[in-house]
Amino acid sequence: MAAAGVERLYIKRLAPNDNSKNQVYLGSDFEALNILPNQGVRAESEGRSKIFRAAISFFWLNTDGELDAARGTQLILYPQYPEVRMSGFLRGCRKAPSTIMTSRDPGRVLLLGVRNDGKLVGFAAAADSAISRELEDMRDLPEVGVFNEVPLRSKSDSRLRLLAELRRISHAGWINSKRLLASGELGPCAAPNCGGYTLEAEMGILPNSLSEPDFEGWELKQFGVSRLDHFETGILTLMTPEPTGGYYRERGVEAFIRRFGYRDKRGRPDRMNFGGIHRARMKHAETRLTLTLHGYERSSGKIADPSSGVCLMSDEGEFAALWRYDDLMTHWNRLQLVNYLPVSALMAVRRPDDPLEPQACSRGLRAISTKERSRPAISFRLIHPSWGRNGFPAFPQST
Repeated sequence: MAAAGVERLYIKRLAPNDNSKNQVYLGSDFEALNILPNQGVRAESEGRSKIFRAAISFFWLNTDGELDAARGTQLILYPQYPEVRMSGFLRGCRKAPSTIMTSRDPGRVLLLGVRNDGKLVGFAAAADSAISRELEDMRDLPEVGVFNEVPLRSKSDSRLRLLAELRRISHAGWINSKRLLASGELGPCAAPNCGGYTLEAEMGILPNSLSEPDFEGWELKQFGVSRLDHFETGILTLMTPEPTGGYYRERGVEAFIRRFGYRDKRGRPDRMNFGGIHRARMKHAETRLTLTLHGYERSSGKIADPSSGVCLMSDEGEFAALWRYDDLMTHWNRLQLVNYLPVSALMAVRRPDDPLEPQACSRGLRAISTKERSRPAISFRLIHPSWGRNGFPAFPQST
């Protein structure tokens, strides 16, 4: 698997119903979407039911180390249950392990390897194979949804390299704000969002607005705090997708602000604003819009209408802005390994040749939490580190 470019390796012990006829069961929620890379989620109707589908770039690995594409592979999400299943993994693939994946034999094992280019590599082992026996002897493998994760050296190395970089920055004291230019040179930065630019510059990352990993498969997100010894915060930006439906999409940004915006609160002429925190099921005082999970049944905790989404709704029931569930799931799938970092800013006026006093130096950046494979939902798991004896954070698991 490592030779095939796999960075993260998962195993699933197959039940009798896990076969090509009944599909492979991947969990009773949508966590598999955040574990397995896919090519985008789309909502579809299947008879009276509405489901989500997500195509996968899937390849079977054989014992000679060769990869063979199974182009019909997809994830099917059934929100009415809810559950996720994988199907089509034998279709059009000559070297697929058909004998193993069509049987109902207990003890079979499916290995799924995730590559950084978004491809998924699979290998199926029979119950009496050496690989199945080897995996059976492995104890205390981390549980990730319905999977167990087999540690690979490449992943642990990238995590240690990331933590080493963050520790170096954390111990560097106060860092003058800056940003990395496209030319590779460092430039000044004097804006309120310079914390993120400074972090990227320290790690050699060019500023970008793409939802792609920043450092060896890891996405880095910073948030400003006033005190590094007390950095609880009420708001964390998880993602910033543009609305994909509603009045905003149909008429454009200007028409949206003119209709749902409000006069500038500072009295600036010829200006209208749209902003503020919109809380679920509460009408916003300025925009008069209500944040709603349309098509979601609170009583059952299930998505009844996959074609709908998170929306800002007017009193008349009009969608002012809509973020479709399938688009949000696709966006969330890109955030598999995320590190959240608090950043404190110090505003100071001094001469360029004036050295900072030692007592003025402090940790400007500090790694506090890592989220690996969170569920595509509003709540997510944060793991808070304590600095270990070896200088790297130890991550006690807490929910």
